[in-house]
Amino acid sequence: MEKFNFVAVIIVLLMYIESVKSEIPLAPALYVFGDSIFDSGNNNVLPTLAKADFKPYGSNFDGGRATGRFTNGKTVADFIAEFLGLPFSPPYLSLRGSLKLTGLNYASGSCGILPYTGNFIGKCLHFSEQVDLFERTVERELPRKFNDPEEFSSYLSRSIFVVSTGSNDYVNNYLQPNIYGTSKRYTPDSFAKLLVDALSQQLQRLYRLGARKIIMFEIGPIGCIPSFTKKLRHNGRCNEEYNALAVIFNNQLSEMLKNLTSTLQGSAFILGHGHWLGYDAIINPSAYGLMDPTSPCCITWGNGTSACIPELEPCGDADKHYFWDGYHLTETIYRVIATKCFNGTSLCIPKNIKELVED
Repeated sequence: MEKFNFVAVIIVLLMYIESVKSEIPLAPALYVFGDSIFDSGNNNVLPTLAKADFKPYGSNFDGGRATGRFTNGKTVADFIAEFLGLPFSPPYLSLRGSLKLTGLNYASGSCGILPYTGNFIGKCLHFSEQVDLFERTVERELPRKFNDPEEFSSYLSRSIFVVSTGSNDYVNNYLQPNIYGTSKRYTPDSFAKLLVDALSQQLQRLYRLGARKIIMFEIGPIGCIPSFTKKLRHNGRCNEEYNALAVIFNNQLSEMLKNLTSTLQGSAFILGHGHWLGYDAIINPSAYGLMDPTSPCCITWGNGTSACIPELEPCGDADKHYFWDGYHLTETIYRVIATKCFNGTSLCIPKNIKELVED
């Protein structure tokens, strides 16, 4: 009987240790930067047409709450937070009360790498402005939460930073010749170089501010979004000419990230190699459990080419759709991307997030 009790105590103790371990986050914080793919509410408080703070956005999020996320549910950043054991990173501009130590979200819809991208839609935070806000966080707000600089430095170096930006520099700039002259001034290669060079400068700023583990996602297959496919002539499901622009950028991005990792001591710049998956899910939807890889789930302005029309009922099977509105994807696709980036071998390279946090 005593032996049985001893074994039972050991089992309970091991179960307790495992439960405590599962409650400890894999990283101290998740910091989020980028555009509407990651925006969780910053644009709610900015004077812009690029907003998602109304239904049907958020139809499948936390009981149907429209938070400012440009999708029906969670974003890639939200899933990554969950996998790390962290709460969702709150939007910086909507922050009330004391600063959270588990991360912040600076992403802003319609913006890009270049400061003038998307400005015809309204005010948004371009990437360097987001880094400016993070700099303010690091220099003025976070230090008071730590006892000494070494502890603070360790916290930043162990935190995960995710970035998704660049697609709007094409969608809301280069491919808008009636508004911007960039497509006349730059070849596809030179425009990609302009973007990647500017991006590199900001990623190096993040490094100087203490970031060490940074995941930068590729631009997806922009030639497949309904905003273009429903307006332009094309063969097949996508405009491959537009997709080729994204590939040029992504190839230069990959080399730039490798270069930063090799030159900045202690850094790991990870490529979120998601373009292929996004394209594959459109061409082979059934492999991803999708029924409709081309049309938005919600009823949009411009006959399926723009944002959701407020308060109109969306489709009843968002999980079978690739696109939520004329630009953005459903939670279903974001979950696949985040899961493969977290523990797969082919999406986030050269390390997945699980490997990254163990370094």
